[in-house]
Amino acid sequence: MKKILLSSWLLLSCIVVVHAQDSKSFHRNTYIKVNPTTLINELDIYLEQELSAKVSLELGISGIYTDYPDYVLTKKIDFGQKKPDISTEQFVNGRGLGFRAGVRLYLFSRDLSPSRAAGTYFEPMLFFKKVFYPNEDVTINNTGYTNQGTKDVYGIQILLGRQVNKDKVVLDPYVGLGLRGKVYQTTTFHAGDNNTVNTSDGRLVSVLPSIQLGIKIGLNLAPKKE
Repeated sequence: MKKILLSSWLLLSCIVVVHAQDSKSFHRNTYIKVNPTTLINELDIYLEQELSAKVSLELGISGIYTDYPDYVLTKKIDFGQKKPDISTEQFVNGRGLGFRAGVRLYLFSRDLSPSRAAGTYFEPMLFFKKVFYPNEDVTINNTGYTNQGTKDVYGIQILLGRQVNKDKVVLDPYVGLGLRGKVYQTTTFHAGDNNTVNTSDGRLVSVLPSIQLGIKIGLNLAPKKE
């Protein structure tokens, strides 16, 4: 999975270098956006920098304040998948950070307004998230132990959307299809037979397709053209 992400990032970098030179006199806008559709578990902030009339670079950072949606996907939806040894409380109180990077290729110029196709874009995007689950103290046979866990998420998505500009306000609905890999690392303790304690150092890898519907809302930070 990591090799796929590295190869994809190199390809995106080449696209940026080639297309950034196709319009030297272009007035480059900068947008800052948030994604309200992910507020249930994280705050996503994006910065989009136009490089040419049809190419822009988008970077994002996420502050994760709960991993409850992953609890629902791993524990409540059962299609035969392996489940990480992480408690509900650890999922709910998980904290972390995420990073995203994508190259946005506009299929139709945003200057075609009022055309419905104006602002339609295609965007390969890479992302990484790190979640730290809080330690959970357990008592087994009158002895205290601490369960620990973390999660790394690697992924690639292909976004198709349409960005609409209303003066300084930006509306950016999209649909995304991709592949997401999760790596759980856990150390847990459980009561065994005959008053024994079983220690489990687990590493669970899960790779599944991902589907996402969302909308980003933001502002154009660039000054108006004279």
